[in-house]
Order: sequence, then C-alpha cells, then structure tokens
Amino acid sequence: MTLFKLLTDGREKLRGAQIAEWELDAWYLLEYVTGCTRHEYLLHPEQEVTAFKEQTYEELIQKRSFHIPLQYLTGCQEFMGLSFFVDEHVLIPRQDTEILVEEALRQVRDGIKILDMCTGSGCILLSILKNRPKITAIGVDLSKEALGIAEKNREHLGIACEFLQSDLFSQVTGTYDMILSNPPYIPTEDLDTLMEEVRSHEPRMALDGQEDGLYYYRKIIGQSPAYLKPEGMLFLEIGYDQAAAVSEMMREHFLDIHVVKDLAGLDRVVYGSLK
Repeated sequence: MTLFKLLTDGREKLRGAQIAEWELDAWYLLEYVTGCTRHEYLLHPEQEVTAFKEQTYEELIQKRSFHIPLQYLTGCQEFMGLSFFVDEHVLIPRQDTEILVEEALRQVRDGIKILDMCTGSGCILLSILKNRPKITAIGVDLSKEALGIAEKNREHLGIACEFLQSDLFSQVTGTYDMILSNPPYIPTEDLDTLMEEVRSHEPRMALDGQEDGLYYYRKIIGQSPAYLKPEGMLFLEIGYDQAAAVSEMMREHFLDIHVVKDLAGLDRVVYGSLK
C-alpha cells in the first residue's frame, strides 16, 4: 500500500461517514501514523507503507468515522502554542479559551497566587505559568482522571504547580490574587443538539451547566470572594449568550466588570475585581 492509496482510501471513508473536515483529518492521521510531512508526501506519494502502519491508519480512520474526535485519536491538541495531552476524560482545549488566558496574562504579576477552577487538562493554568513562571498556582477539578492528564501535561511542559481534587472549593484553602475558570456552561437540554463529536465523546460532566447553564457560575461567583485577596480578580469563560446574566451575578461582589469577545465577535470572557 502506498501513501497515496492509503490517504485516498482514508479520505473516502471519512467523507462517506460525513466527517466535516474529512480531507484534513485523513491527512493528519496519515501524518500521525507514518511521520510523513506534507513536503515528503508531495515528493514521494508512491512510497510504500509497512503493513503495521497501514493497519494502524485504517483502524484510526475507522474510529474517526464513528465521530471519535481527532484529538482523542492522536492524544494531543495545541493550545497557546503548546502541545497538550488529551483523552476522553478532559475537554479538548479550544482556541476560544485562549482569550481567557490572554486576558488573565495582562493582569498577572510576579509573585501572585492563582487558582484555576475546573482545570481539566490544565491547559489554562499551565499556559499562564509557561508565560509567567514566577507565580504560585493550583489547579482544581472534581475528576481524578482529568487531574491525571493535567499532571501528565505539567510534567511534559516542565512546570511547577499543584493539582487538587475538589468539588469546587470544598477542599481549597488559602486566598488567591486571581481565580480563573472555564466551568461547564451548556444547559442540559442543549447537550443533545451539540455535534456528535462533542455530545457522544467529550466528558459530559465538563459540559453540563445544568438546567439553565448558569449553575456553576452561581457557585463560583458566590464562593470565590472567600478565597480572593483584597482586590483579587475573577476571570470566567462564558457561553456566547451568557454575558449579561454572568455580569449581573458578579455585580454583588465585584467591580470593574468587563466582557471580552472572541475572534468571532462573540462574548467569551467576563472578569472583574473584588469590591
């Protein structure tokens, strides 16, 4: 089997399965399995592939045709220019969340303490630490499996921080200069309308914001003042239609509330300073 034939077969299989990015995904899986760069492929499309690599590629194409996310098949996703390990126990880091990191980085100073609530893969906290290493930080998540992935990413990136298993603030101690969170925020009834890759394969507990999608914002906003230092800041990623509701919740305890849009022009981050 040649590279060309393998890629052609992969593309046809994914197109038939109605995978949106069938051409790109077939290529990424070929690159992942064979290590062949696009330049090498263009020069030598008739290069033969070993039987083992052929079988591995075909198995991955089959899994992708069942709408298993590409990132769970390759085990990694890029975020803020860094490579993060991911599996079915964590949300796949998305470019929209980089807005939260970028806004927080504008406020980070050496020596401060940061808490990342619902840390998942650790991509938010670890990206901040990679850019600002002279801070103290802890990431919190209820999922033991997610924290295992966060620890793997911490070791891979060579970053010093702590991860803690906790149901929101239940096991958290101390006070912080900054709390960040990308909590579950999709209303329960909307989960079944998501694309199959998300609704069937990404962890439901990291998506389900309960009845109105605002359950975790109420909890985090209500409890975070007890864990923030004077004038400490709270940063929250939000759904595109949640800015007004989350901003209103924050007004009880926070000043200078800002809403930041993502690259698509949709509301994506709300933040403010403790009164």
